Amino acid sequence: MVGVRLSTFLLAGCLLAGSCNTLKYVPKDDALYTGAKINIKGTDASARERKLLRSDLGTLTRPKPNSRFLGIPFKLLIYNAFNGKKENSFLGRIGNKLGEPPVLLSQLDLNKNVKVLQNYSENKGFFHAKVSGDTTVKRRRATAVYTVEAGVQYKIKSLRLESDSTVLTQKIGETMPKSLLKVGQPFDLDVIKTERSRIDAYLKENGFYYFSPEFLLFKVDSTVGSNMVDLILTVKPSLPTVAKEVYHINDVVIYSDYSLNTARIDTSKAGAKLYKGYYIVDKDNKYKPWLFEQSMQFKPGEVYNRADHNLTLSRLINLNLFKYTKNRFEPTPDSPLLNVYYYLTPLPKKSLRAELTGINKSNNSNGTELTVSWRNRNAFRGGEQLSLSAYIGTEIQAGGNRKGYNTYRTGAEATLALPKFLVPFVDLRNAGAFAPRTILQVGFDVLNKNLLYTLNSFRGRYGYTWKEDITKQHEFYPIDVNYVQPFSVTREYDSLAKTNSALRKATERQFILGSTYRFTYDRRLKGLDLINSFYFSGLADVSGNLASLVKRGNVEKGDTAMLFNAPYAQYIKLETDFRYYRKLGLKSTWANRILIGYGNPYGNSSQLPFIKQFFSGGNSSIRAFRSRTLGPGTYRDTSDYLVDQTGDIKLEFNTEYRPHISGPLYGAVFVDAGNIWLKNEDPNRPGSGFSKNYLKELAVGAGVGIRLDIVVFVIRLDVAIPLRKPWEQNPWVMRQIALSDPVWRRENLIYNLAIGYPF
Repeated sequence: MVGVRLSTFLLAGCLLAGSCNTLKYVPKDDALYTGAKINIKGTDASARERKLLRSDLGTLTRPKPNSRFLGIPFKLLIYNAFNGKKENSFLGRIGNKLGEPPVLLSQLDLNKNVKVLQNYSENKGFFHAKVSGDTTVKRRRATAVYTVEAGVQYKIKSLRLESDSTVLTQKIGETMPKSLLKVGQPFDLDVIKTERSRIDAYLKENGFYYFSPEFLLFKVDSTVGSNMVDLILTVKPSLPTVAKEVYHINDVVIYSDYSLNTARIDTSKAGAKLYKGYYIVDKDNKYKPWLFEQSMQFKPGEVYNRADHNLTLSRLINLNLFKYTKNRFEPTPDSPLLNVYYYLTPLPKKSLRAELTGINKSNNSNGTELTVSWRNRNAFRGGEQLSLSAYIGTEIQAGGNRKGYNTYRTGAEATLALPKFLVPFVDLRNAGAFAPRTILQVGFDVLNKNLLYTLNSFRGRYGYTWKEDITKQHEFYPIDVNYVQPFSVTREYDSLAKTNSALRKATERQFILGSTYRFTYDRRLKGLDLINSFYFSGLADVSGNLASLVKRGNVEKGDTAMLFNAPYAQYIKLETDFRYYRKLGLKSTWANRILIGYGNPYGNSSQLPFIKQFFSGGNSSIRAFRSRTLGPGTYRDTSDYLVDQTGDIKLEFNTEYRPHISGPLYGAVFVDAGNIWLKNEDPNRPGSGFSKNYLKELAVGAGVGIRLDIVVFVIRLDVAIPLRKPWEQNPWVMRQIALSDPVWRRENLIYNLAIGYPF
């Protein structure tokens, strides 16, 4: 909090010192440049087209004025406040890092901007456009005003290809029906450039390895009248012979242990093993040959295409075996054949890693966790990833009504990931860009809540993960087993659990034998600078059906079936997480999330198993409420034990504005709403059941935050307060806000310190 107060004090000082004097360091014979104004006149373009043209032209003018947030030039004010301080002093460094000197009128080149706007207008089809520019100065603040007499925007009348009998023009003709240039659409040079790249990509898929977009020419005939143009596509007469040839794959040579320190590029096949048409140089016999054969999309004798080229590199990279992966194509003399060479630099086969993590939760728990993991990247010479890990952690209750209820955790896990689909009795191979994986995993955990109870849990699963592309991922585990049993329960806790079902639920034996499937779509992974982005994750979790074939139970009739000395869980659980991100400006974002979870216990279960139930509150949920303390429904736990409140149904809404402040620093303003419910109401927790009035039982919170986003990781601090408490007689509690009251602050001002964005 000291850092936050200091930053606030410094910012306030900046505003007081400089808000009334943005001209402090503007020379007397100059003016502060405040930006450009674009006026569009004399055109029949639609209002939308004029707005788009004005926006595009506005981004082209230089220089850019001083940046503003909420209309205030904060960076300029900081510069004015700290300019003149010693460069290496504390205040001097603040001025250098956060400040921005004034942008001056003398930096403006009006004629250059006029030429840029003129050229851009013509490239957008306004062939008769005329641009003029002037400046206005008022109170030593200058604005550039550009007037664009756009005229008529020319449109495409026809598009044709100058063809001949060559294979090249025949292939170009095949793709013309998919052209981006449409009759009746405005002439646009950017679309023409994109069309050339599209045609080039099509030719690369059909063996024209040496072709380039620059070999395509579009002739424009603007004399056809009616403000129309004819576009004629032709190939440059000076086209090199190699660009006309369709190339085939000759030899494919793979160097599996290439060193970057090697000065020469190997082309020799000495010592190579021929495996299904591929030459594999693996002197130390580190890898099984089929590992490379399933990654290669090129086959000798096939026509070269760019998709197979990129696909092969992607699959090799995603094996996670090689530090560097590159390839090279070399034409053979006097024939349209390509030899392909792959140079693979291995990662260290074995690695040991230790992580020490700090834990800070909104329920006043603080602690640490130490994890040690060992990995073998090529355990059985087939690219198998074998990892073993163990952890130990503790959480200490630092506040609240009762102390001493600390938590200790320890456990171990072993995971074997095979780079292919391994189905019993069947070997399936995926031809996608990402190597599929078969996962075998077992683990053991011990949870000790001091003075309360100790739980042992065993888990294991077998399944598959694969990607259709960079944005779509599937995880399917046909076998997913969890077994939880209490190791010890204190008398104090046991006596309370007899009359409190929530306490009893936390320590009961659980046996889960089921299957899970998750699908994730993340449009942001495309790496494009999109204005609108979407994320979706859907989970289906089914358990107990196989166990019911062995021994059927019906809890509603008082008949609970047991397997391995525990009642097996029978349920279906569905969960969806939908997120929408909208880019505002260059770096600011508006993020939204809707999370819906539904669990239906049936047969041998009246509720979902404790470890499968939903919870609400905490630093990635409804941040105005401490973790796992919200709900279910309108029920409010007033005990002073560390009990997790869980439910079978969950509904949550989040919206957050993330303005960019400076460099890696971002702010946040957010509102969260949601709750959890039980499908079947617990008599000991009145108001816990789901009903038609669920919208009236939502909790609402709001707050502000700050984030340090350095790409590798994000550190964030959120401060939130509750606006609606569903268990209160008058749920909306905004009138009760009393920031000056220490008792109110202790109970309602919730701090959340975390790594990563909440969603």
